[in-house]
Amino acid sequence: MAGGQERALRRRIKTVQATRKITKAMELIAASQITRSQARLVANRGYRDAMRRIVVETAQADPTAARHLLGTPERVDSALVLVVAGDRGLSGAYNSSVLRTGEHLVTRLRGQGTTVRLVVVGKKAAPFYHFRGMAVERSFAGFADRPTFANARAVAAYVAAAFVDHQVQQVLIVSTRFHSAGSQSVETDQLLPLVADATAAPSASGGLPGYTEFEPDPERLLADLTPRALESEIFRALLEGAASFHTSQQRAMAAATDNADDLGQSLTRIMNRARQDSITTEIMEIVGGAEALRTGK
Repeated sequence: MAGGQERALRRRIKTVQATRKITKAMELIAASQITRSQARLVANRGYRDAMRRIVVETAQADPTAARHLLGTPERVDSALVLVVAGDRGLSGAYNSSVLRTGEHLVTRLRGQGTTVRLVVVGKKAAPFYHFRGMAVERSFAGFADRPTFANARAVAAYVAAAFVDHQVQQVLIVSTRFHSAGSQSVETDQLLPLVADATAAPSASGGLPGYTEFEPDPERLLADLTPRALESEIFRALLEGAASFHTSQQRAMAAATDNADDLGQSLTRIMNRARQDSITTEIMEIVGGAEALRTGK
């Protein structure tokens, strides 16, 4: 019995050690990807902020042309919700947090009488919503770990078409915002219509601060710049999602490696105790047999 228990423990220890090698390798890979994702995020931030400021300033210069592109609708009868998740798991609560936030948003909007069209990014998203009886109109997958601007352009083209054709009045995005390596949060933002921020606020007289001259006219500029601004916003969300995914995976794999170390030590102690019990039993049997022989003589 003791020998069989010892063999079983040895097999479990080898299994734990093999698993630890995998989780440690995944931890190191994720850690190397975090730096790259952060660099891409920082490099894109200037373009995204400048594009957003230019579009909002142009829209404020021609309120009539921008009525459909700027602000928040008072009443929303139809909306499109874009959820950005990951292609892979083993990343802690990264996928579940953003997917559940998207689920709650869709449920709330439908409860208010709004028709919701659901578009998702990431292989983990579509099965999650299908299992809960929510129809996914379009799913983009295969690039969540390392997105490119071409990927963002493809997503933006699909999202913008529904808004430009007046099929939806509002486009919302649910994604993970990357604040730092130790802080990420799931946020819901409005993509369309564009929301003016403080960086492009009009002056007290109602116009733009300073003097701005537009060439060509603001209406044509808005038609050209709004898709670019939408692409930059979605690209920013994809980059922050990728950075958050790698960070969450690095933490999850580090925790798994620590747990494997603890489990390996615990199993080793149990195996040593079983070996000691087996040796003690054998010694007692030998002593008992020797004593029986001595008594018989």
